[in-house]
Amino acid sequence: MSNSKVPKIKTTHNSFSIKSLSIKSLTLLGFGLVALPLVIALIFGASQVNTLAKQSEGAIIDIAKVLDSQQLLKSNQIKMERSAAQYLVLRDQALATSYHEQSQQILQLTKQLIITSQDHSLQQLVIEYAETITTLIEQTMPSAVKKSPTDSTIIKPIQSKFNALTQIYEQITQRSNELNTLHITNIKQAAQATRDIMIQSLIIIPVSLLIAAIFIFLITSPLKILTQKIFRLQQGDFDQEIKVTGSPEIQEIALALENMRTRLQALELQKSSFIRHISHELKTPLAAIREGTELLYDNSVGELNAEQQEISQIIKDSVFRLQKHIEDLLDFNIVLDSTSLQDCESMPIDNVISQVLAERKLDIKRKKINLKKTSNNVFLVSNRKQVAVIIDNILSNAIKYSPDEGVIEITTVLVDEQLQIFISDQGIGITQENQDKIFDAFYQGIAPENNAIKGSGLGLTIVKELLLRLNGNIELMYPQGEQVGTKMKITLPRAFRQEEKI
Repeated sequence: MSNSKVPKIKTTHNSFSIKSLSIKSLTLLGFGLVALPLVIALIFGASQVNTLAKQSEGAIIDIAKVLDSQQLLKSNQIKMERSAAQYLVLRDQALATSYHEQSQQILQLTKQLIITSQDHSLQQLVIEYAETITTLIEQTMPSAVKKSPTDSTIIKPIQSKFNALTQIYEQITQRSNELNTLHITNIKQAAQATRDIMIQSLIIIPVSLLIAAIFIFLITSPLKILTQKIFRLQQGDFDQEIKVTGSPEIQEIALALENMRTRLQALELQKSSFIRHISHELKTPLAAIREGTELLYDNSVGELNAEQQEISQIIKDSVFRLQKHIEDLLDFNIVLDSTSLQDCESMPIDNVISQVLAERKLDIKRKKINLKKTSNNVFLVSNRKQVAVIIDNILSNAIKYSPDEGVIEITTVLVDEQLQIFISDQGIGITQENQDKIFDAFYQGIAPENNAIKGSGLGLTIVKELLLRLNGNIELMYPQGEQVGTKMKITLPRAFRQEEKI
């Protein structure tokens, strides 16, 4: 007995998803599905209106024919009655001929009415009318009239027949009016039914709008997701993988963004690593140079003459300046560090401002700055370290450019869940031509008086970059009237006021 293995056949199922369609196909499909119900409703409505128009046209033609026949019938009846009366008096053969022709015309009209009318009652009345006409013809023929015209046996029967003929005509008219009213009623009912159907077909409009909304959502939903991903890249968040399902075009864009994200993330890590490394490498020998300079300047290794003392002072100032550049470079590294963007917390902004003021306490005392701080118990959800760097850079500029015993005002305001921080000083201000340059990297304005150490020109650039990542904004407020100095307005989102707990 031998064992035989039966090879397994793998079957693949191609699953169709509407999201896998291209944007062009999706747009055409959506347009077709939206237009199809409207086209069906339009064709159906046109068909109903056409049917109603034909029905109305037929009814109007029938009514017109019946009315015309009735008018001719009445006119010929009057002429026939007049000819009969004249013939009985005058016994003129021409009158007999005219009478005969009119009677034949009436009989012809009755035949047309019988054929035209589809109502049995009206047909019976017309037949009765025709029979009465035939009887009158027989009674008024010359062969039948042998007595004198004044003989009542001749005139009275003829008059009674004409009276009966008039009564039958009135019945025909009454029945015809009833049929006309019925036709009009049927047309009104048909028109009302068509109107009701057209109104009911209006439900297709919201159905079409719903279909359009669905396809708009299918097209715009992945685009909104892509926009959010791009916005995160703009903020420097390179950690989250970009993966979006949708049409082939959307997937191609998502793949390109993912490749860009990985590249930017690698560059970001390289920059951060380089700045940390170079800053550390610079601070280590700088500390030794600073210590040696202090020893020389303090005459710890021997007395220095005036020229040597001046050179030591220059070296000392240069070391301080280099140290400030390194500190600014480390602050700039905070901007490049995208991982710190995730460290958000709820914090009272007054505490952050107080912390920054405490770190600048010596500078404030040295220039005898008068601080005016207005707080409004506002809380902010953001990165505490980055917010502190923003406030510190603006405040350091305000202190740097303020005159001795000048006033610096710090005010916090909550407007529509946004925190607004106003920092103003009484310094020299910013000239009109320099107002568009102050946020450029390494740009430095006019140095204040009695300021030996120059800045790096990175402070406001750091502020601008950090606010961009925090979805905030900074604005230079122009002085009004005789007001001098500089006033900065910082705006940050996700702020609220927490009521004091009892």
